[in-house]
Amino acid sequence: MAERTTGIAVLDPPAAAHRYPGRPGALAVARGLVRTARPRQWVKNTLVLAAPLAAGRLDSWPGAARLGLVFVLFTAAASAVYLVNDARDAEADRAHPVKRHRPVAAGLVPVPLAYATGAVLGLGAALASALLCNAMTALLLTAYLAMQLAYCVRLKHVLVVDLTVVTTGFLMRAMTGGIALGIPLSRWFLITTGFGALFMVAAKRYSEAVQMEAAGGATRALLTQYTTGYLRFVWQLAAGVAVLGYCLWALESGGVAAGSLLPWRQLSVVAFVLAVLRYAVFADRGTAGEPEDVVLRDRPLAVIGLVWAAMYGMAVADL
Repeated sequence: MAERTTGIAVLDPPAAAHRYPGRPGALAVARGLVRTARPRQWVKNTLVLAAPLAAGRLDSWPGAARLGLVFVLFTAAASAVYLVNDARDAEADRAHPVKRHRPVAAGLVPVPLAYATGAVLGLGAALASALLCNAMTALLLTAYLAMQLAYCVRLKHVLVVDLTVVTTGFLMRAMTGGIALGIPLSRWFLITTGFGALFMVAAKRYSEAVQMEAAGGATRALLTQYTTGYLRFVWQLAAGVAVLGYCLWALESGGVAAGSLLPWRQLSVVAFVLAVLRYAVFADRGTAGEPEDVVLRDRPLAVIGLVWAAMYGMAVADL
């Protein structure tokens, strides 16, 4: 059964709730829970490796094991947030042409089960971080979890604050990796990471606004309070500051290191700028709705990323 709302065909709640006739089996529900935890977005948690990689501090098994633990804990915390978010937004998601197929919105995963699983993962991640990590790492992860849950409940409906919270989540991931290994964090590293994240977040919101203009804000009411012009301004400003921050970060080390053939760190600026320009193509088209899809599916961007990684790796290794 379907109805029309602002020109877009959607499933009404009863139809969505009965998309899965009868009671789904335990295996189907388990798969639905995994899908709700967004495995494809776990790639974002690899940001915990950013500071150690930049500092060349992944040369020991204890350090790698500690970062692996931090990655798992952030993955559990992020999954908890996704489960709670989908449980809260089940009704609204049924009005979205894509989100209505999410397991909770479609009726595969019961709302109470999504809440319960999210609570177990979130509390488990916070407790494990307190027992297994240093105090600052545990504090950051717990603060991340609290902030993201506040975002689900209220902050995602507050103009500009929603952009800030999502951006801060990325920044906290990057900070935690360095803090877990006791690595001093460069101010330029933090600026580049923070504004790079804001660039991608604002580009995503801009893409959503472009694609859902005809929906009258039915799926994300806050989009009606933003204009596409404002969101374009935000992602362009953030891209510029991220590039400037990266340039200052690259130049911070000075010239060619002893034993190096070329100033690889400085040369990596070229690859970084090309990556930003390539991503901006999708942002400008309004097709940067899912950053992980853009990064993983666009081959030229992947090649640029590999070139950047090679250059920076040679800089760290003083080759």
